[in-house]
Amino acid sequence: MKLAALALGGFFVFTACAAGGDGPGAGLPSGTGGGTGSGAAGAGVPRDAAAAAAEAGGGAGSRGSGAGGSNSAGASGGAGVSAPGGPASEIKRPDDSPADQTKKVKVFILMGQSNMVGMGDIEPAGKPGTLTTLAKTEKRYPFLLDDAGQWTKRKDVYYYDARVKKGGPLTATSNGAAIGPELGFGFVMGQVLDEPVLVLKSCIGNRALGWDLLPPGSEPFQAEVTDRGAKITRTYAGYKDTPEWWVEGQPKRVVNWYAGKQYDDDMTNAKAALADFAKIYPDYKGQGYEIAGFVWFQGFRDSSEPVYASRYEKNLERLIMTLRKDYAAPNAKFVVATGCGNPGREGLGLQVAEAQLAIADTKKYPAHAGNVKAVDSRDLWREANVSPANQGYHYNRNAETFLETGIRLGWAMADLLGTSK
Repeated sequence: MKLAALALGGFFVFTACAAGGDGPGAGLPSGTGGGTGSGAAGAGVPRDAAAAAAEAGGGAGSRGSGAGGSNSAGASGGAGVSAPGGPASEIKRPDDSPADQTKKVKVFILMGQSNMVGMGDIEPAGKPGTLTTLAKTEKRYPFLLDDAGQWTKRKDVYYYDARVKKGGPLTATSNGAAIGPELGFGFVMGQVLDEPVLVLKSCIGNRALGWDLLPPGSEPFQAEVTDRGAKITRTYAGYKDTPEWWVEGQPKRVVNWYAGKQYDDDMTNAKAALADFAKIYPDYKGQGYEIAGFVWFQGFRDSSEPVYASRYEKNLERLIMTLRKDYAAPNAKFVVATGCGNPGREGLGLQVAEAQLAIADTKKYPAHAGNVKAVDSRDLWREANVSPANQGYHYNRNAETFLETGIRLGWAMADLLGTSK
């Protein structure tokens, strides 16, 4: 095990994203438990009760310039990181044509935490930042509305939420009362692909990549932290270890959770849906399907814990490899958007965003060339006074942020697939 030195600052840690305490709930699924006690922030306990309740309830890249390319600059100068400015104007209104069911269905699996679940409000009309205001009042996204002013529906793209077991043809309300990145992403995929498309979401809120979503194969490690002025060495859980961390020689806390359990649960839900494909995709004709790509939008929970933030890039690298292996999809593309639930310009939020961008730096990761892209969505942050709510951890519930993030992810995926229309 490797030893890393991190100063957590004592009883509470205050960061750009959040603050919280470690107590009896530490080591439970993120957001479970609570109370006060010794230790640093983020060990299984949310920053505040409101954030925890909202999270648990869970519910960019410009087009390339030139053939098959993209205007991109890696976090360290490499290719693969798409520049801001997702071109919503290039998305056309669906023509109601069904997909060609003689071709294999292209499946895209969406994962993350509550911002991937979807927190961009659709209603009410007139409130700044809702999808209804953006599309129907401000006339900003004409591809979302038909001639009668109703939400358009893509007959060539199905959306299915594997956790709640609901789905249908992709439209603004497919995800319920709030949108996530699936709407913009799915509209791009439907436009650029001739094959039928399934957008398959499998996630829940308030989950950390460093704990709940830790991929199989992750090893335990040690980190030196400062706890109430004293330096101690903690051992942090590897895959299937419990609790979240412990001090060697001291009794371990007993928790009903383990490292990577949410990864396992999300995969179980997604694979159960795929096993009954005709049920979740009614137009399916038995032609087969392929896992074409993974879409990742997550980071807020890890940005509340210095140890997790410091390990984010390493964990994300393993996640990419493990998803491809576990879904038997070695050629599946992977796109990630910076996602912290805040502007991501300082502190641990910045550290997580930089890790997300770095994973697509092909100088650092040559094996990711042509199959991994990152989009920087931080310019899509909208302040609370132009948004439906004051919920920074959910991008103030601004539908523009979620729609445009999805569009950028879609064009990044299109670049990787080598197709555009």
